[in-house]
Amino acid sequence: QVQLVESGGGLVQAGGSLKLSCAASERTVSFNTMAWYRQDPGKQREFVAQITRDGSTIYADSVKGRFIISTDNAKNTAYLQMDSLKSEDTGVYYCNGVFNLLSTIRNFWGQGTQVTVSS
Repeated sequence: QVQLVESGGGLVQAGGSLKLSCAASERTVSFNTMAWYRQDPGKQREFVAQITRDGSTIYADSVKGRFIISTDNAKNTAYLQMDSLKSEDTGVYYCNGVFNLLSTIRNFWGQGTQVTVSS
């Protein structure tokens, strides 16, 4: 099993910045992809950004040019730098990691971290 622990959420004014972190409990296994999703109460969880181990990234249109996803492969940690935050970025942000464990692809989620952007 791999546990993903998010941190870095909080309350910020519109236009401000936050940086989220997602640390995997195991450093002996390598991730295939790491991603961030967010969810508002009563809404479906939506994709925000993804990065592969070789550094390829994709972003939701709503965050392009404002958010940057990155990783520290040695630490099995992913980051989400969020700039120019808007009120619509408010939500619980979840980290997702896809790992290859004993030749089996496994998908793990973190517990979520709250981001609140005040207008």
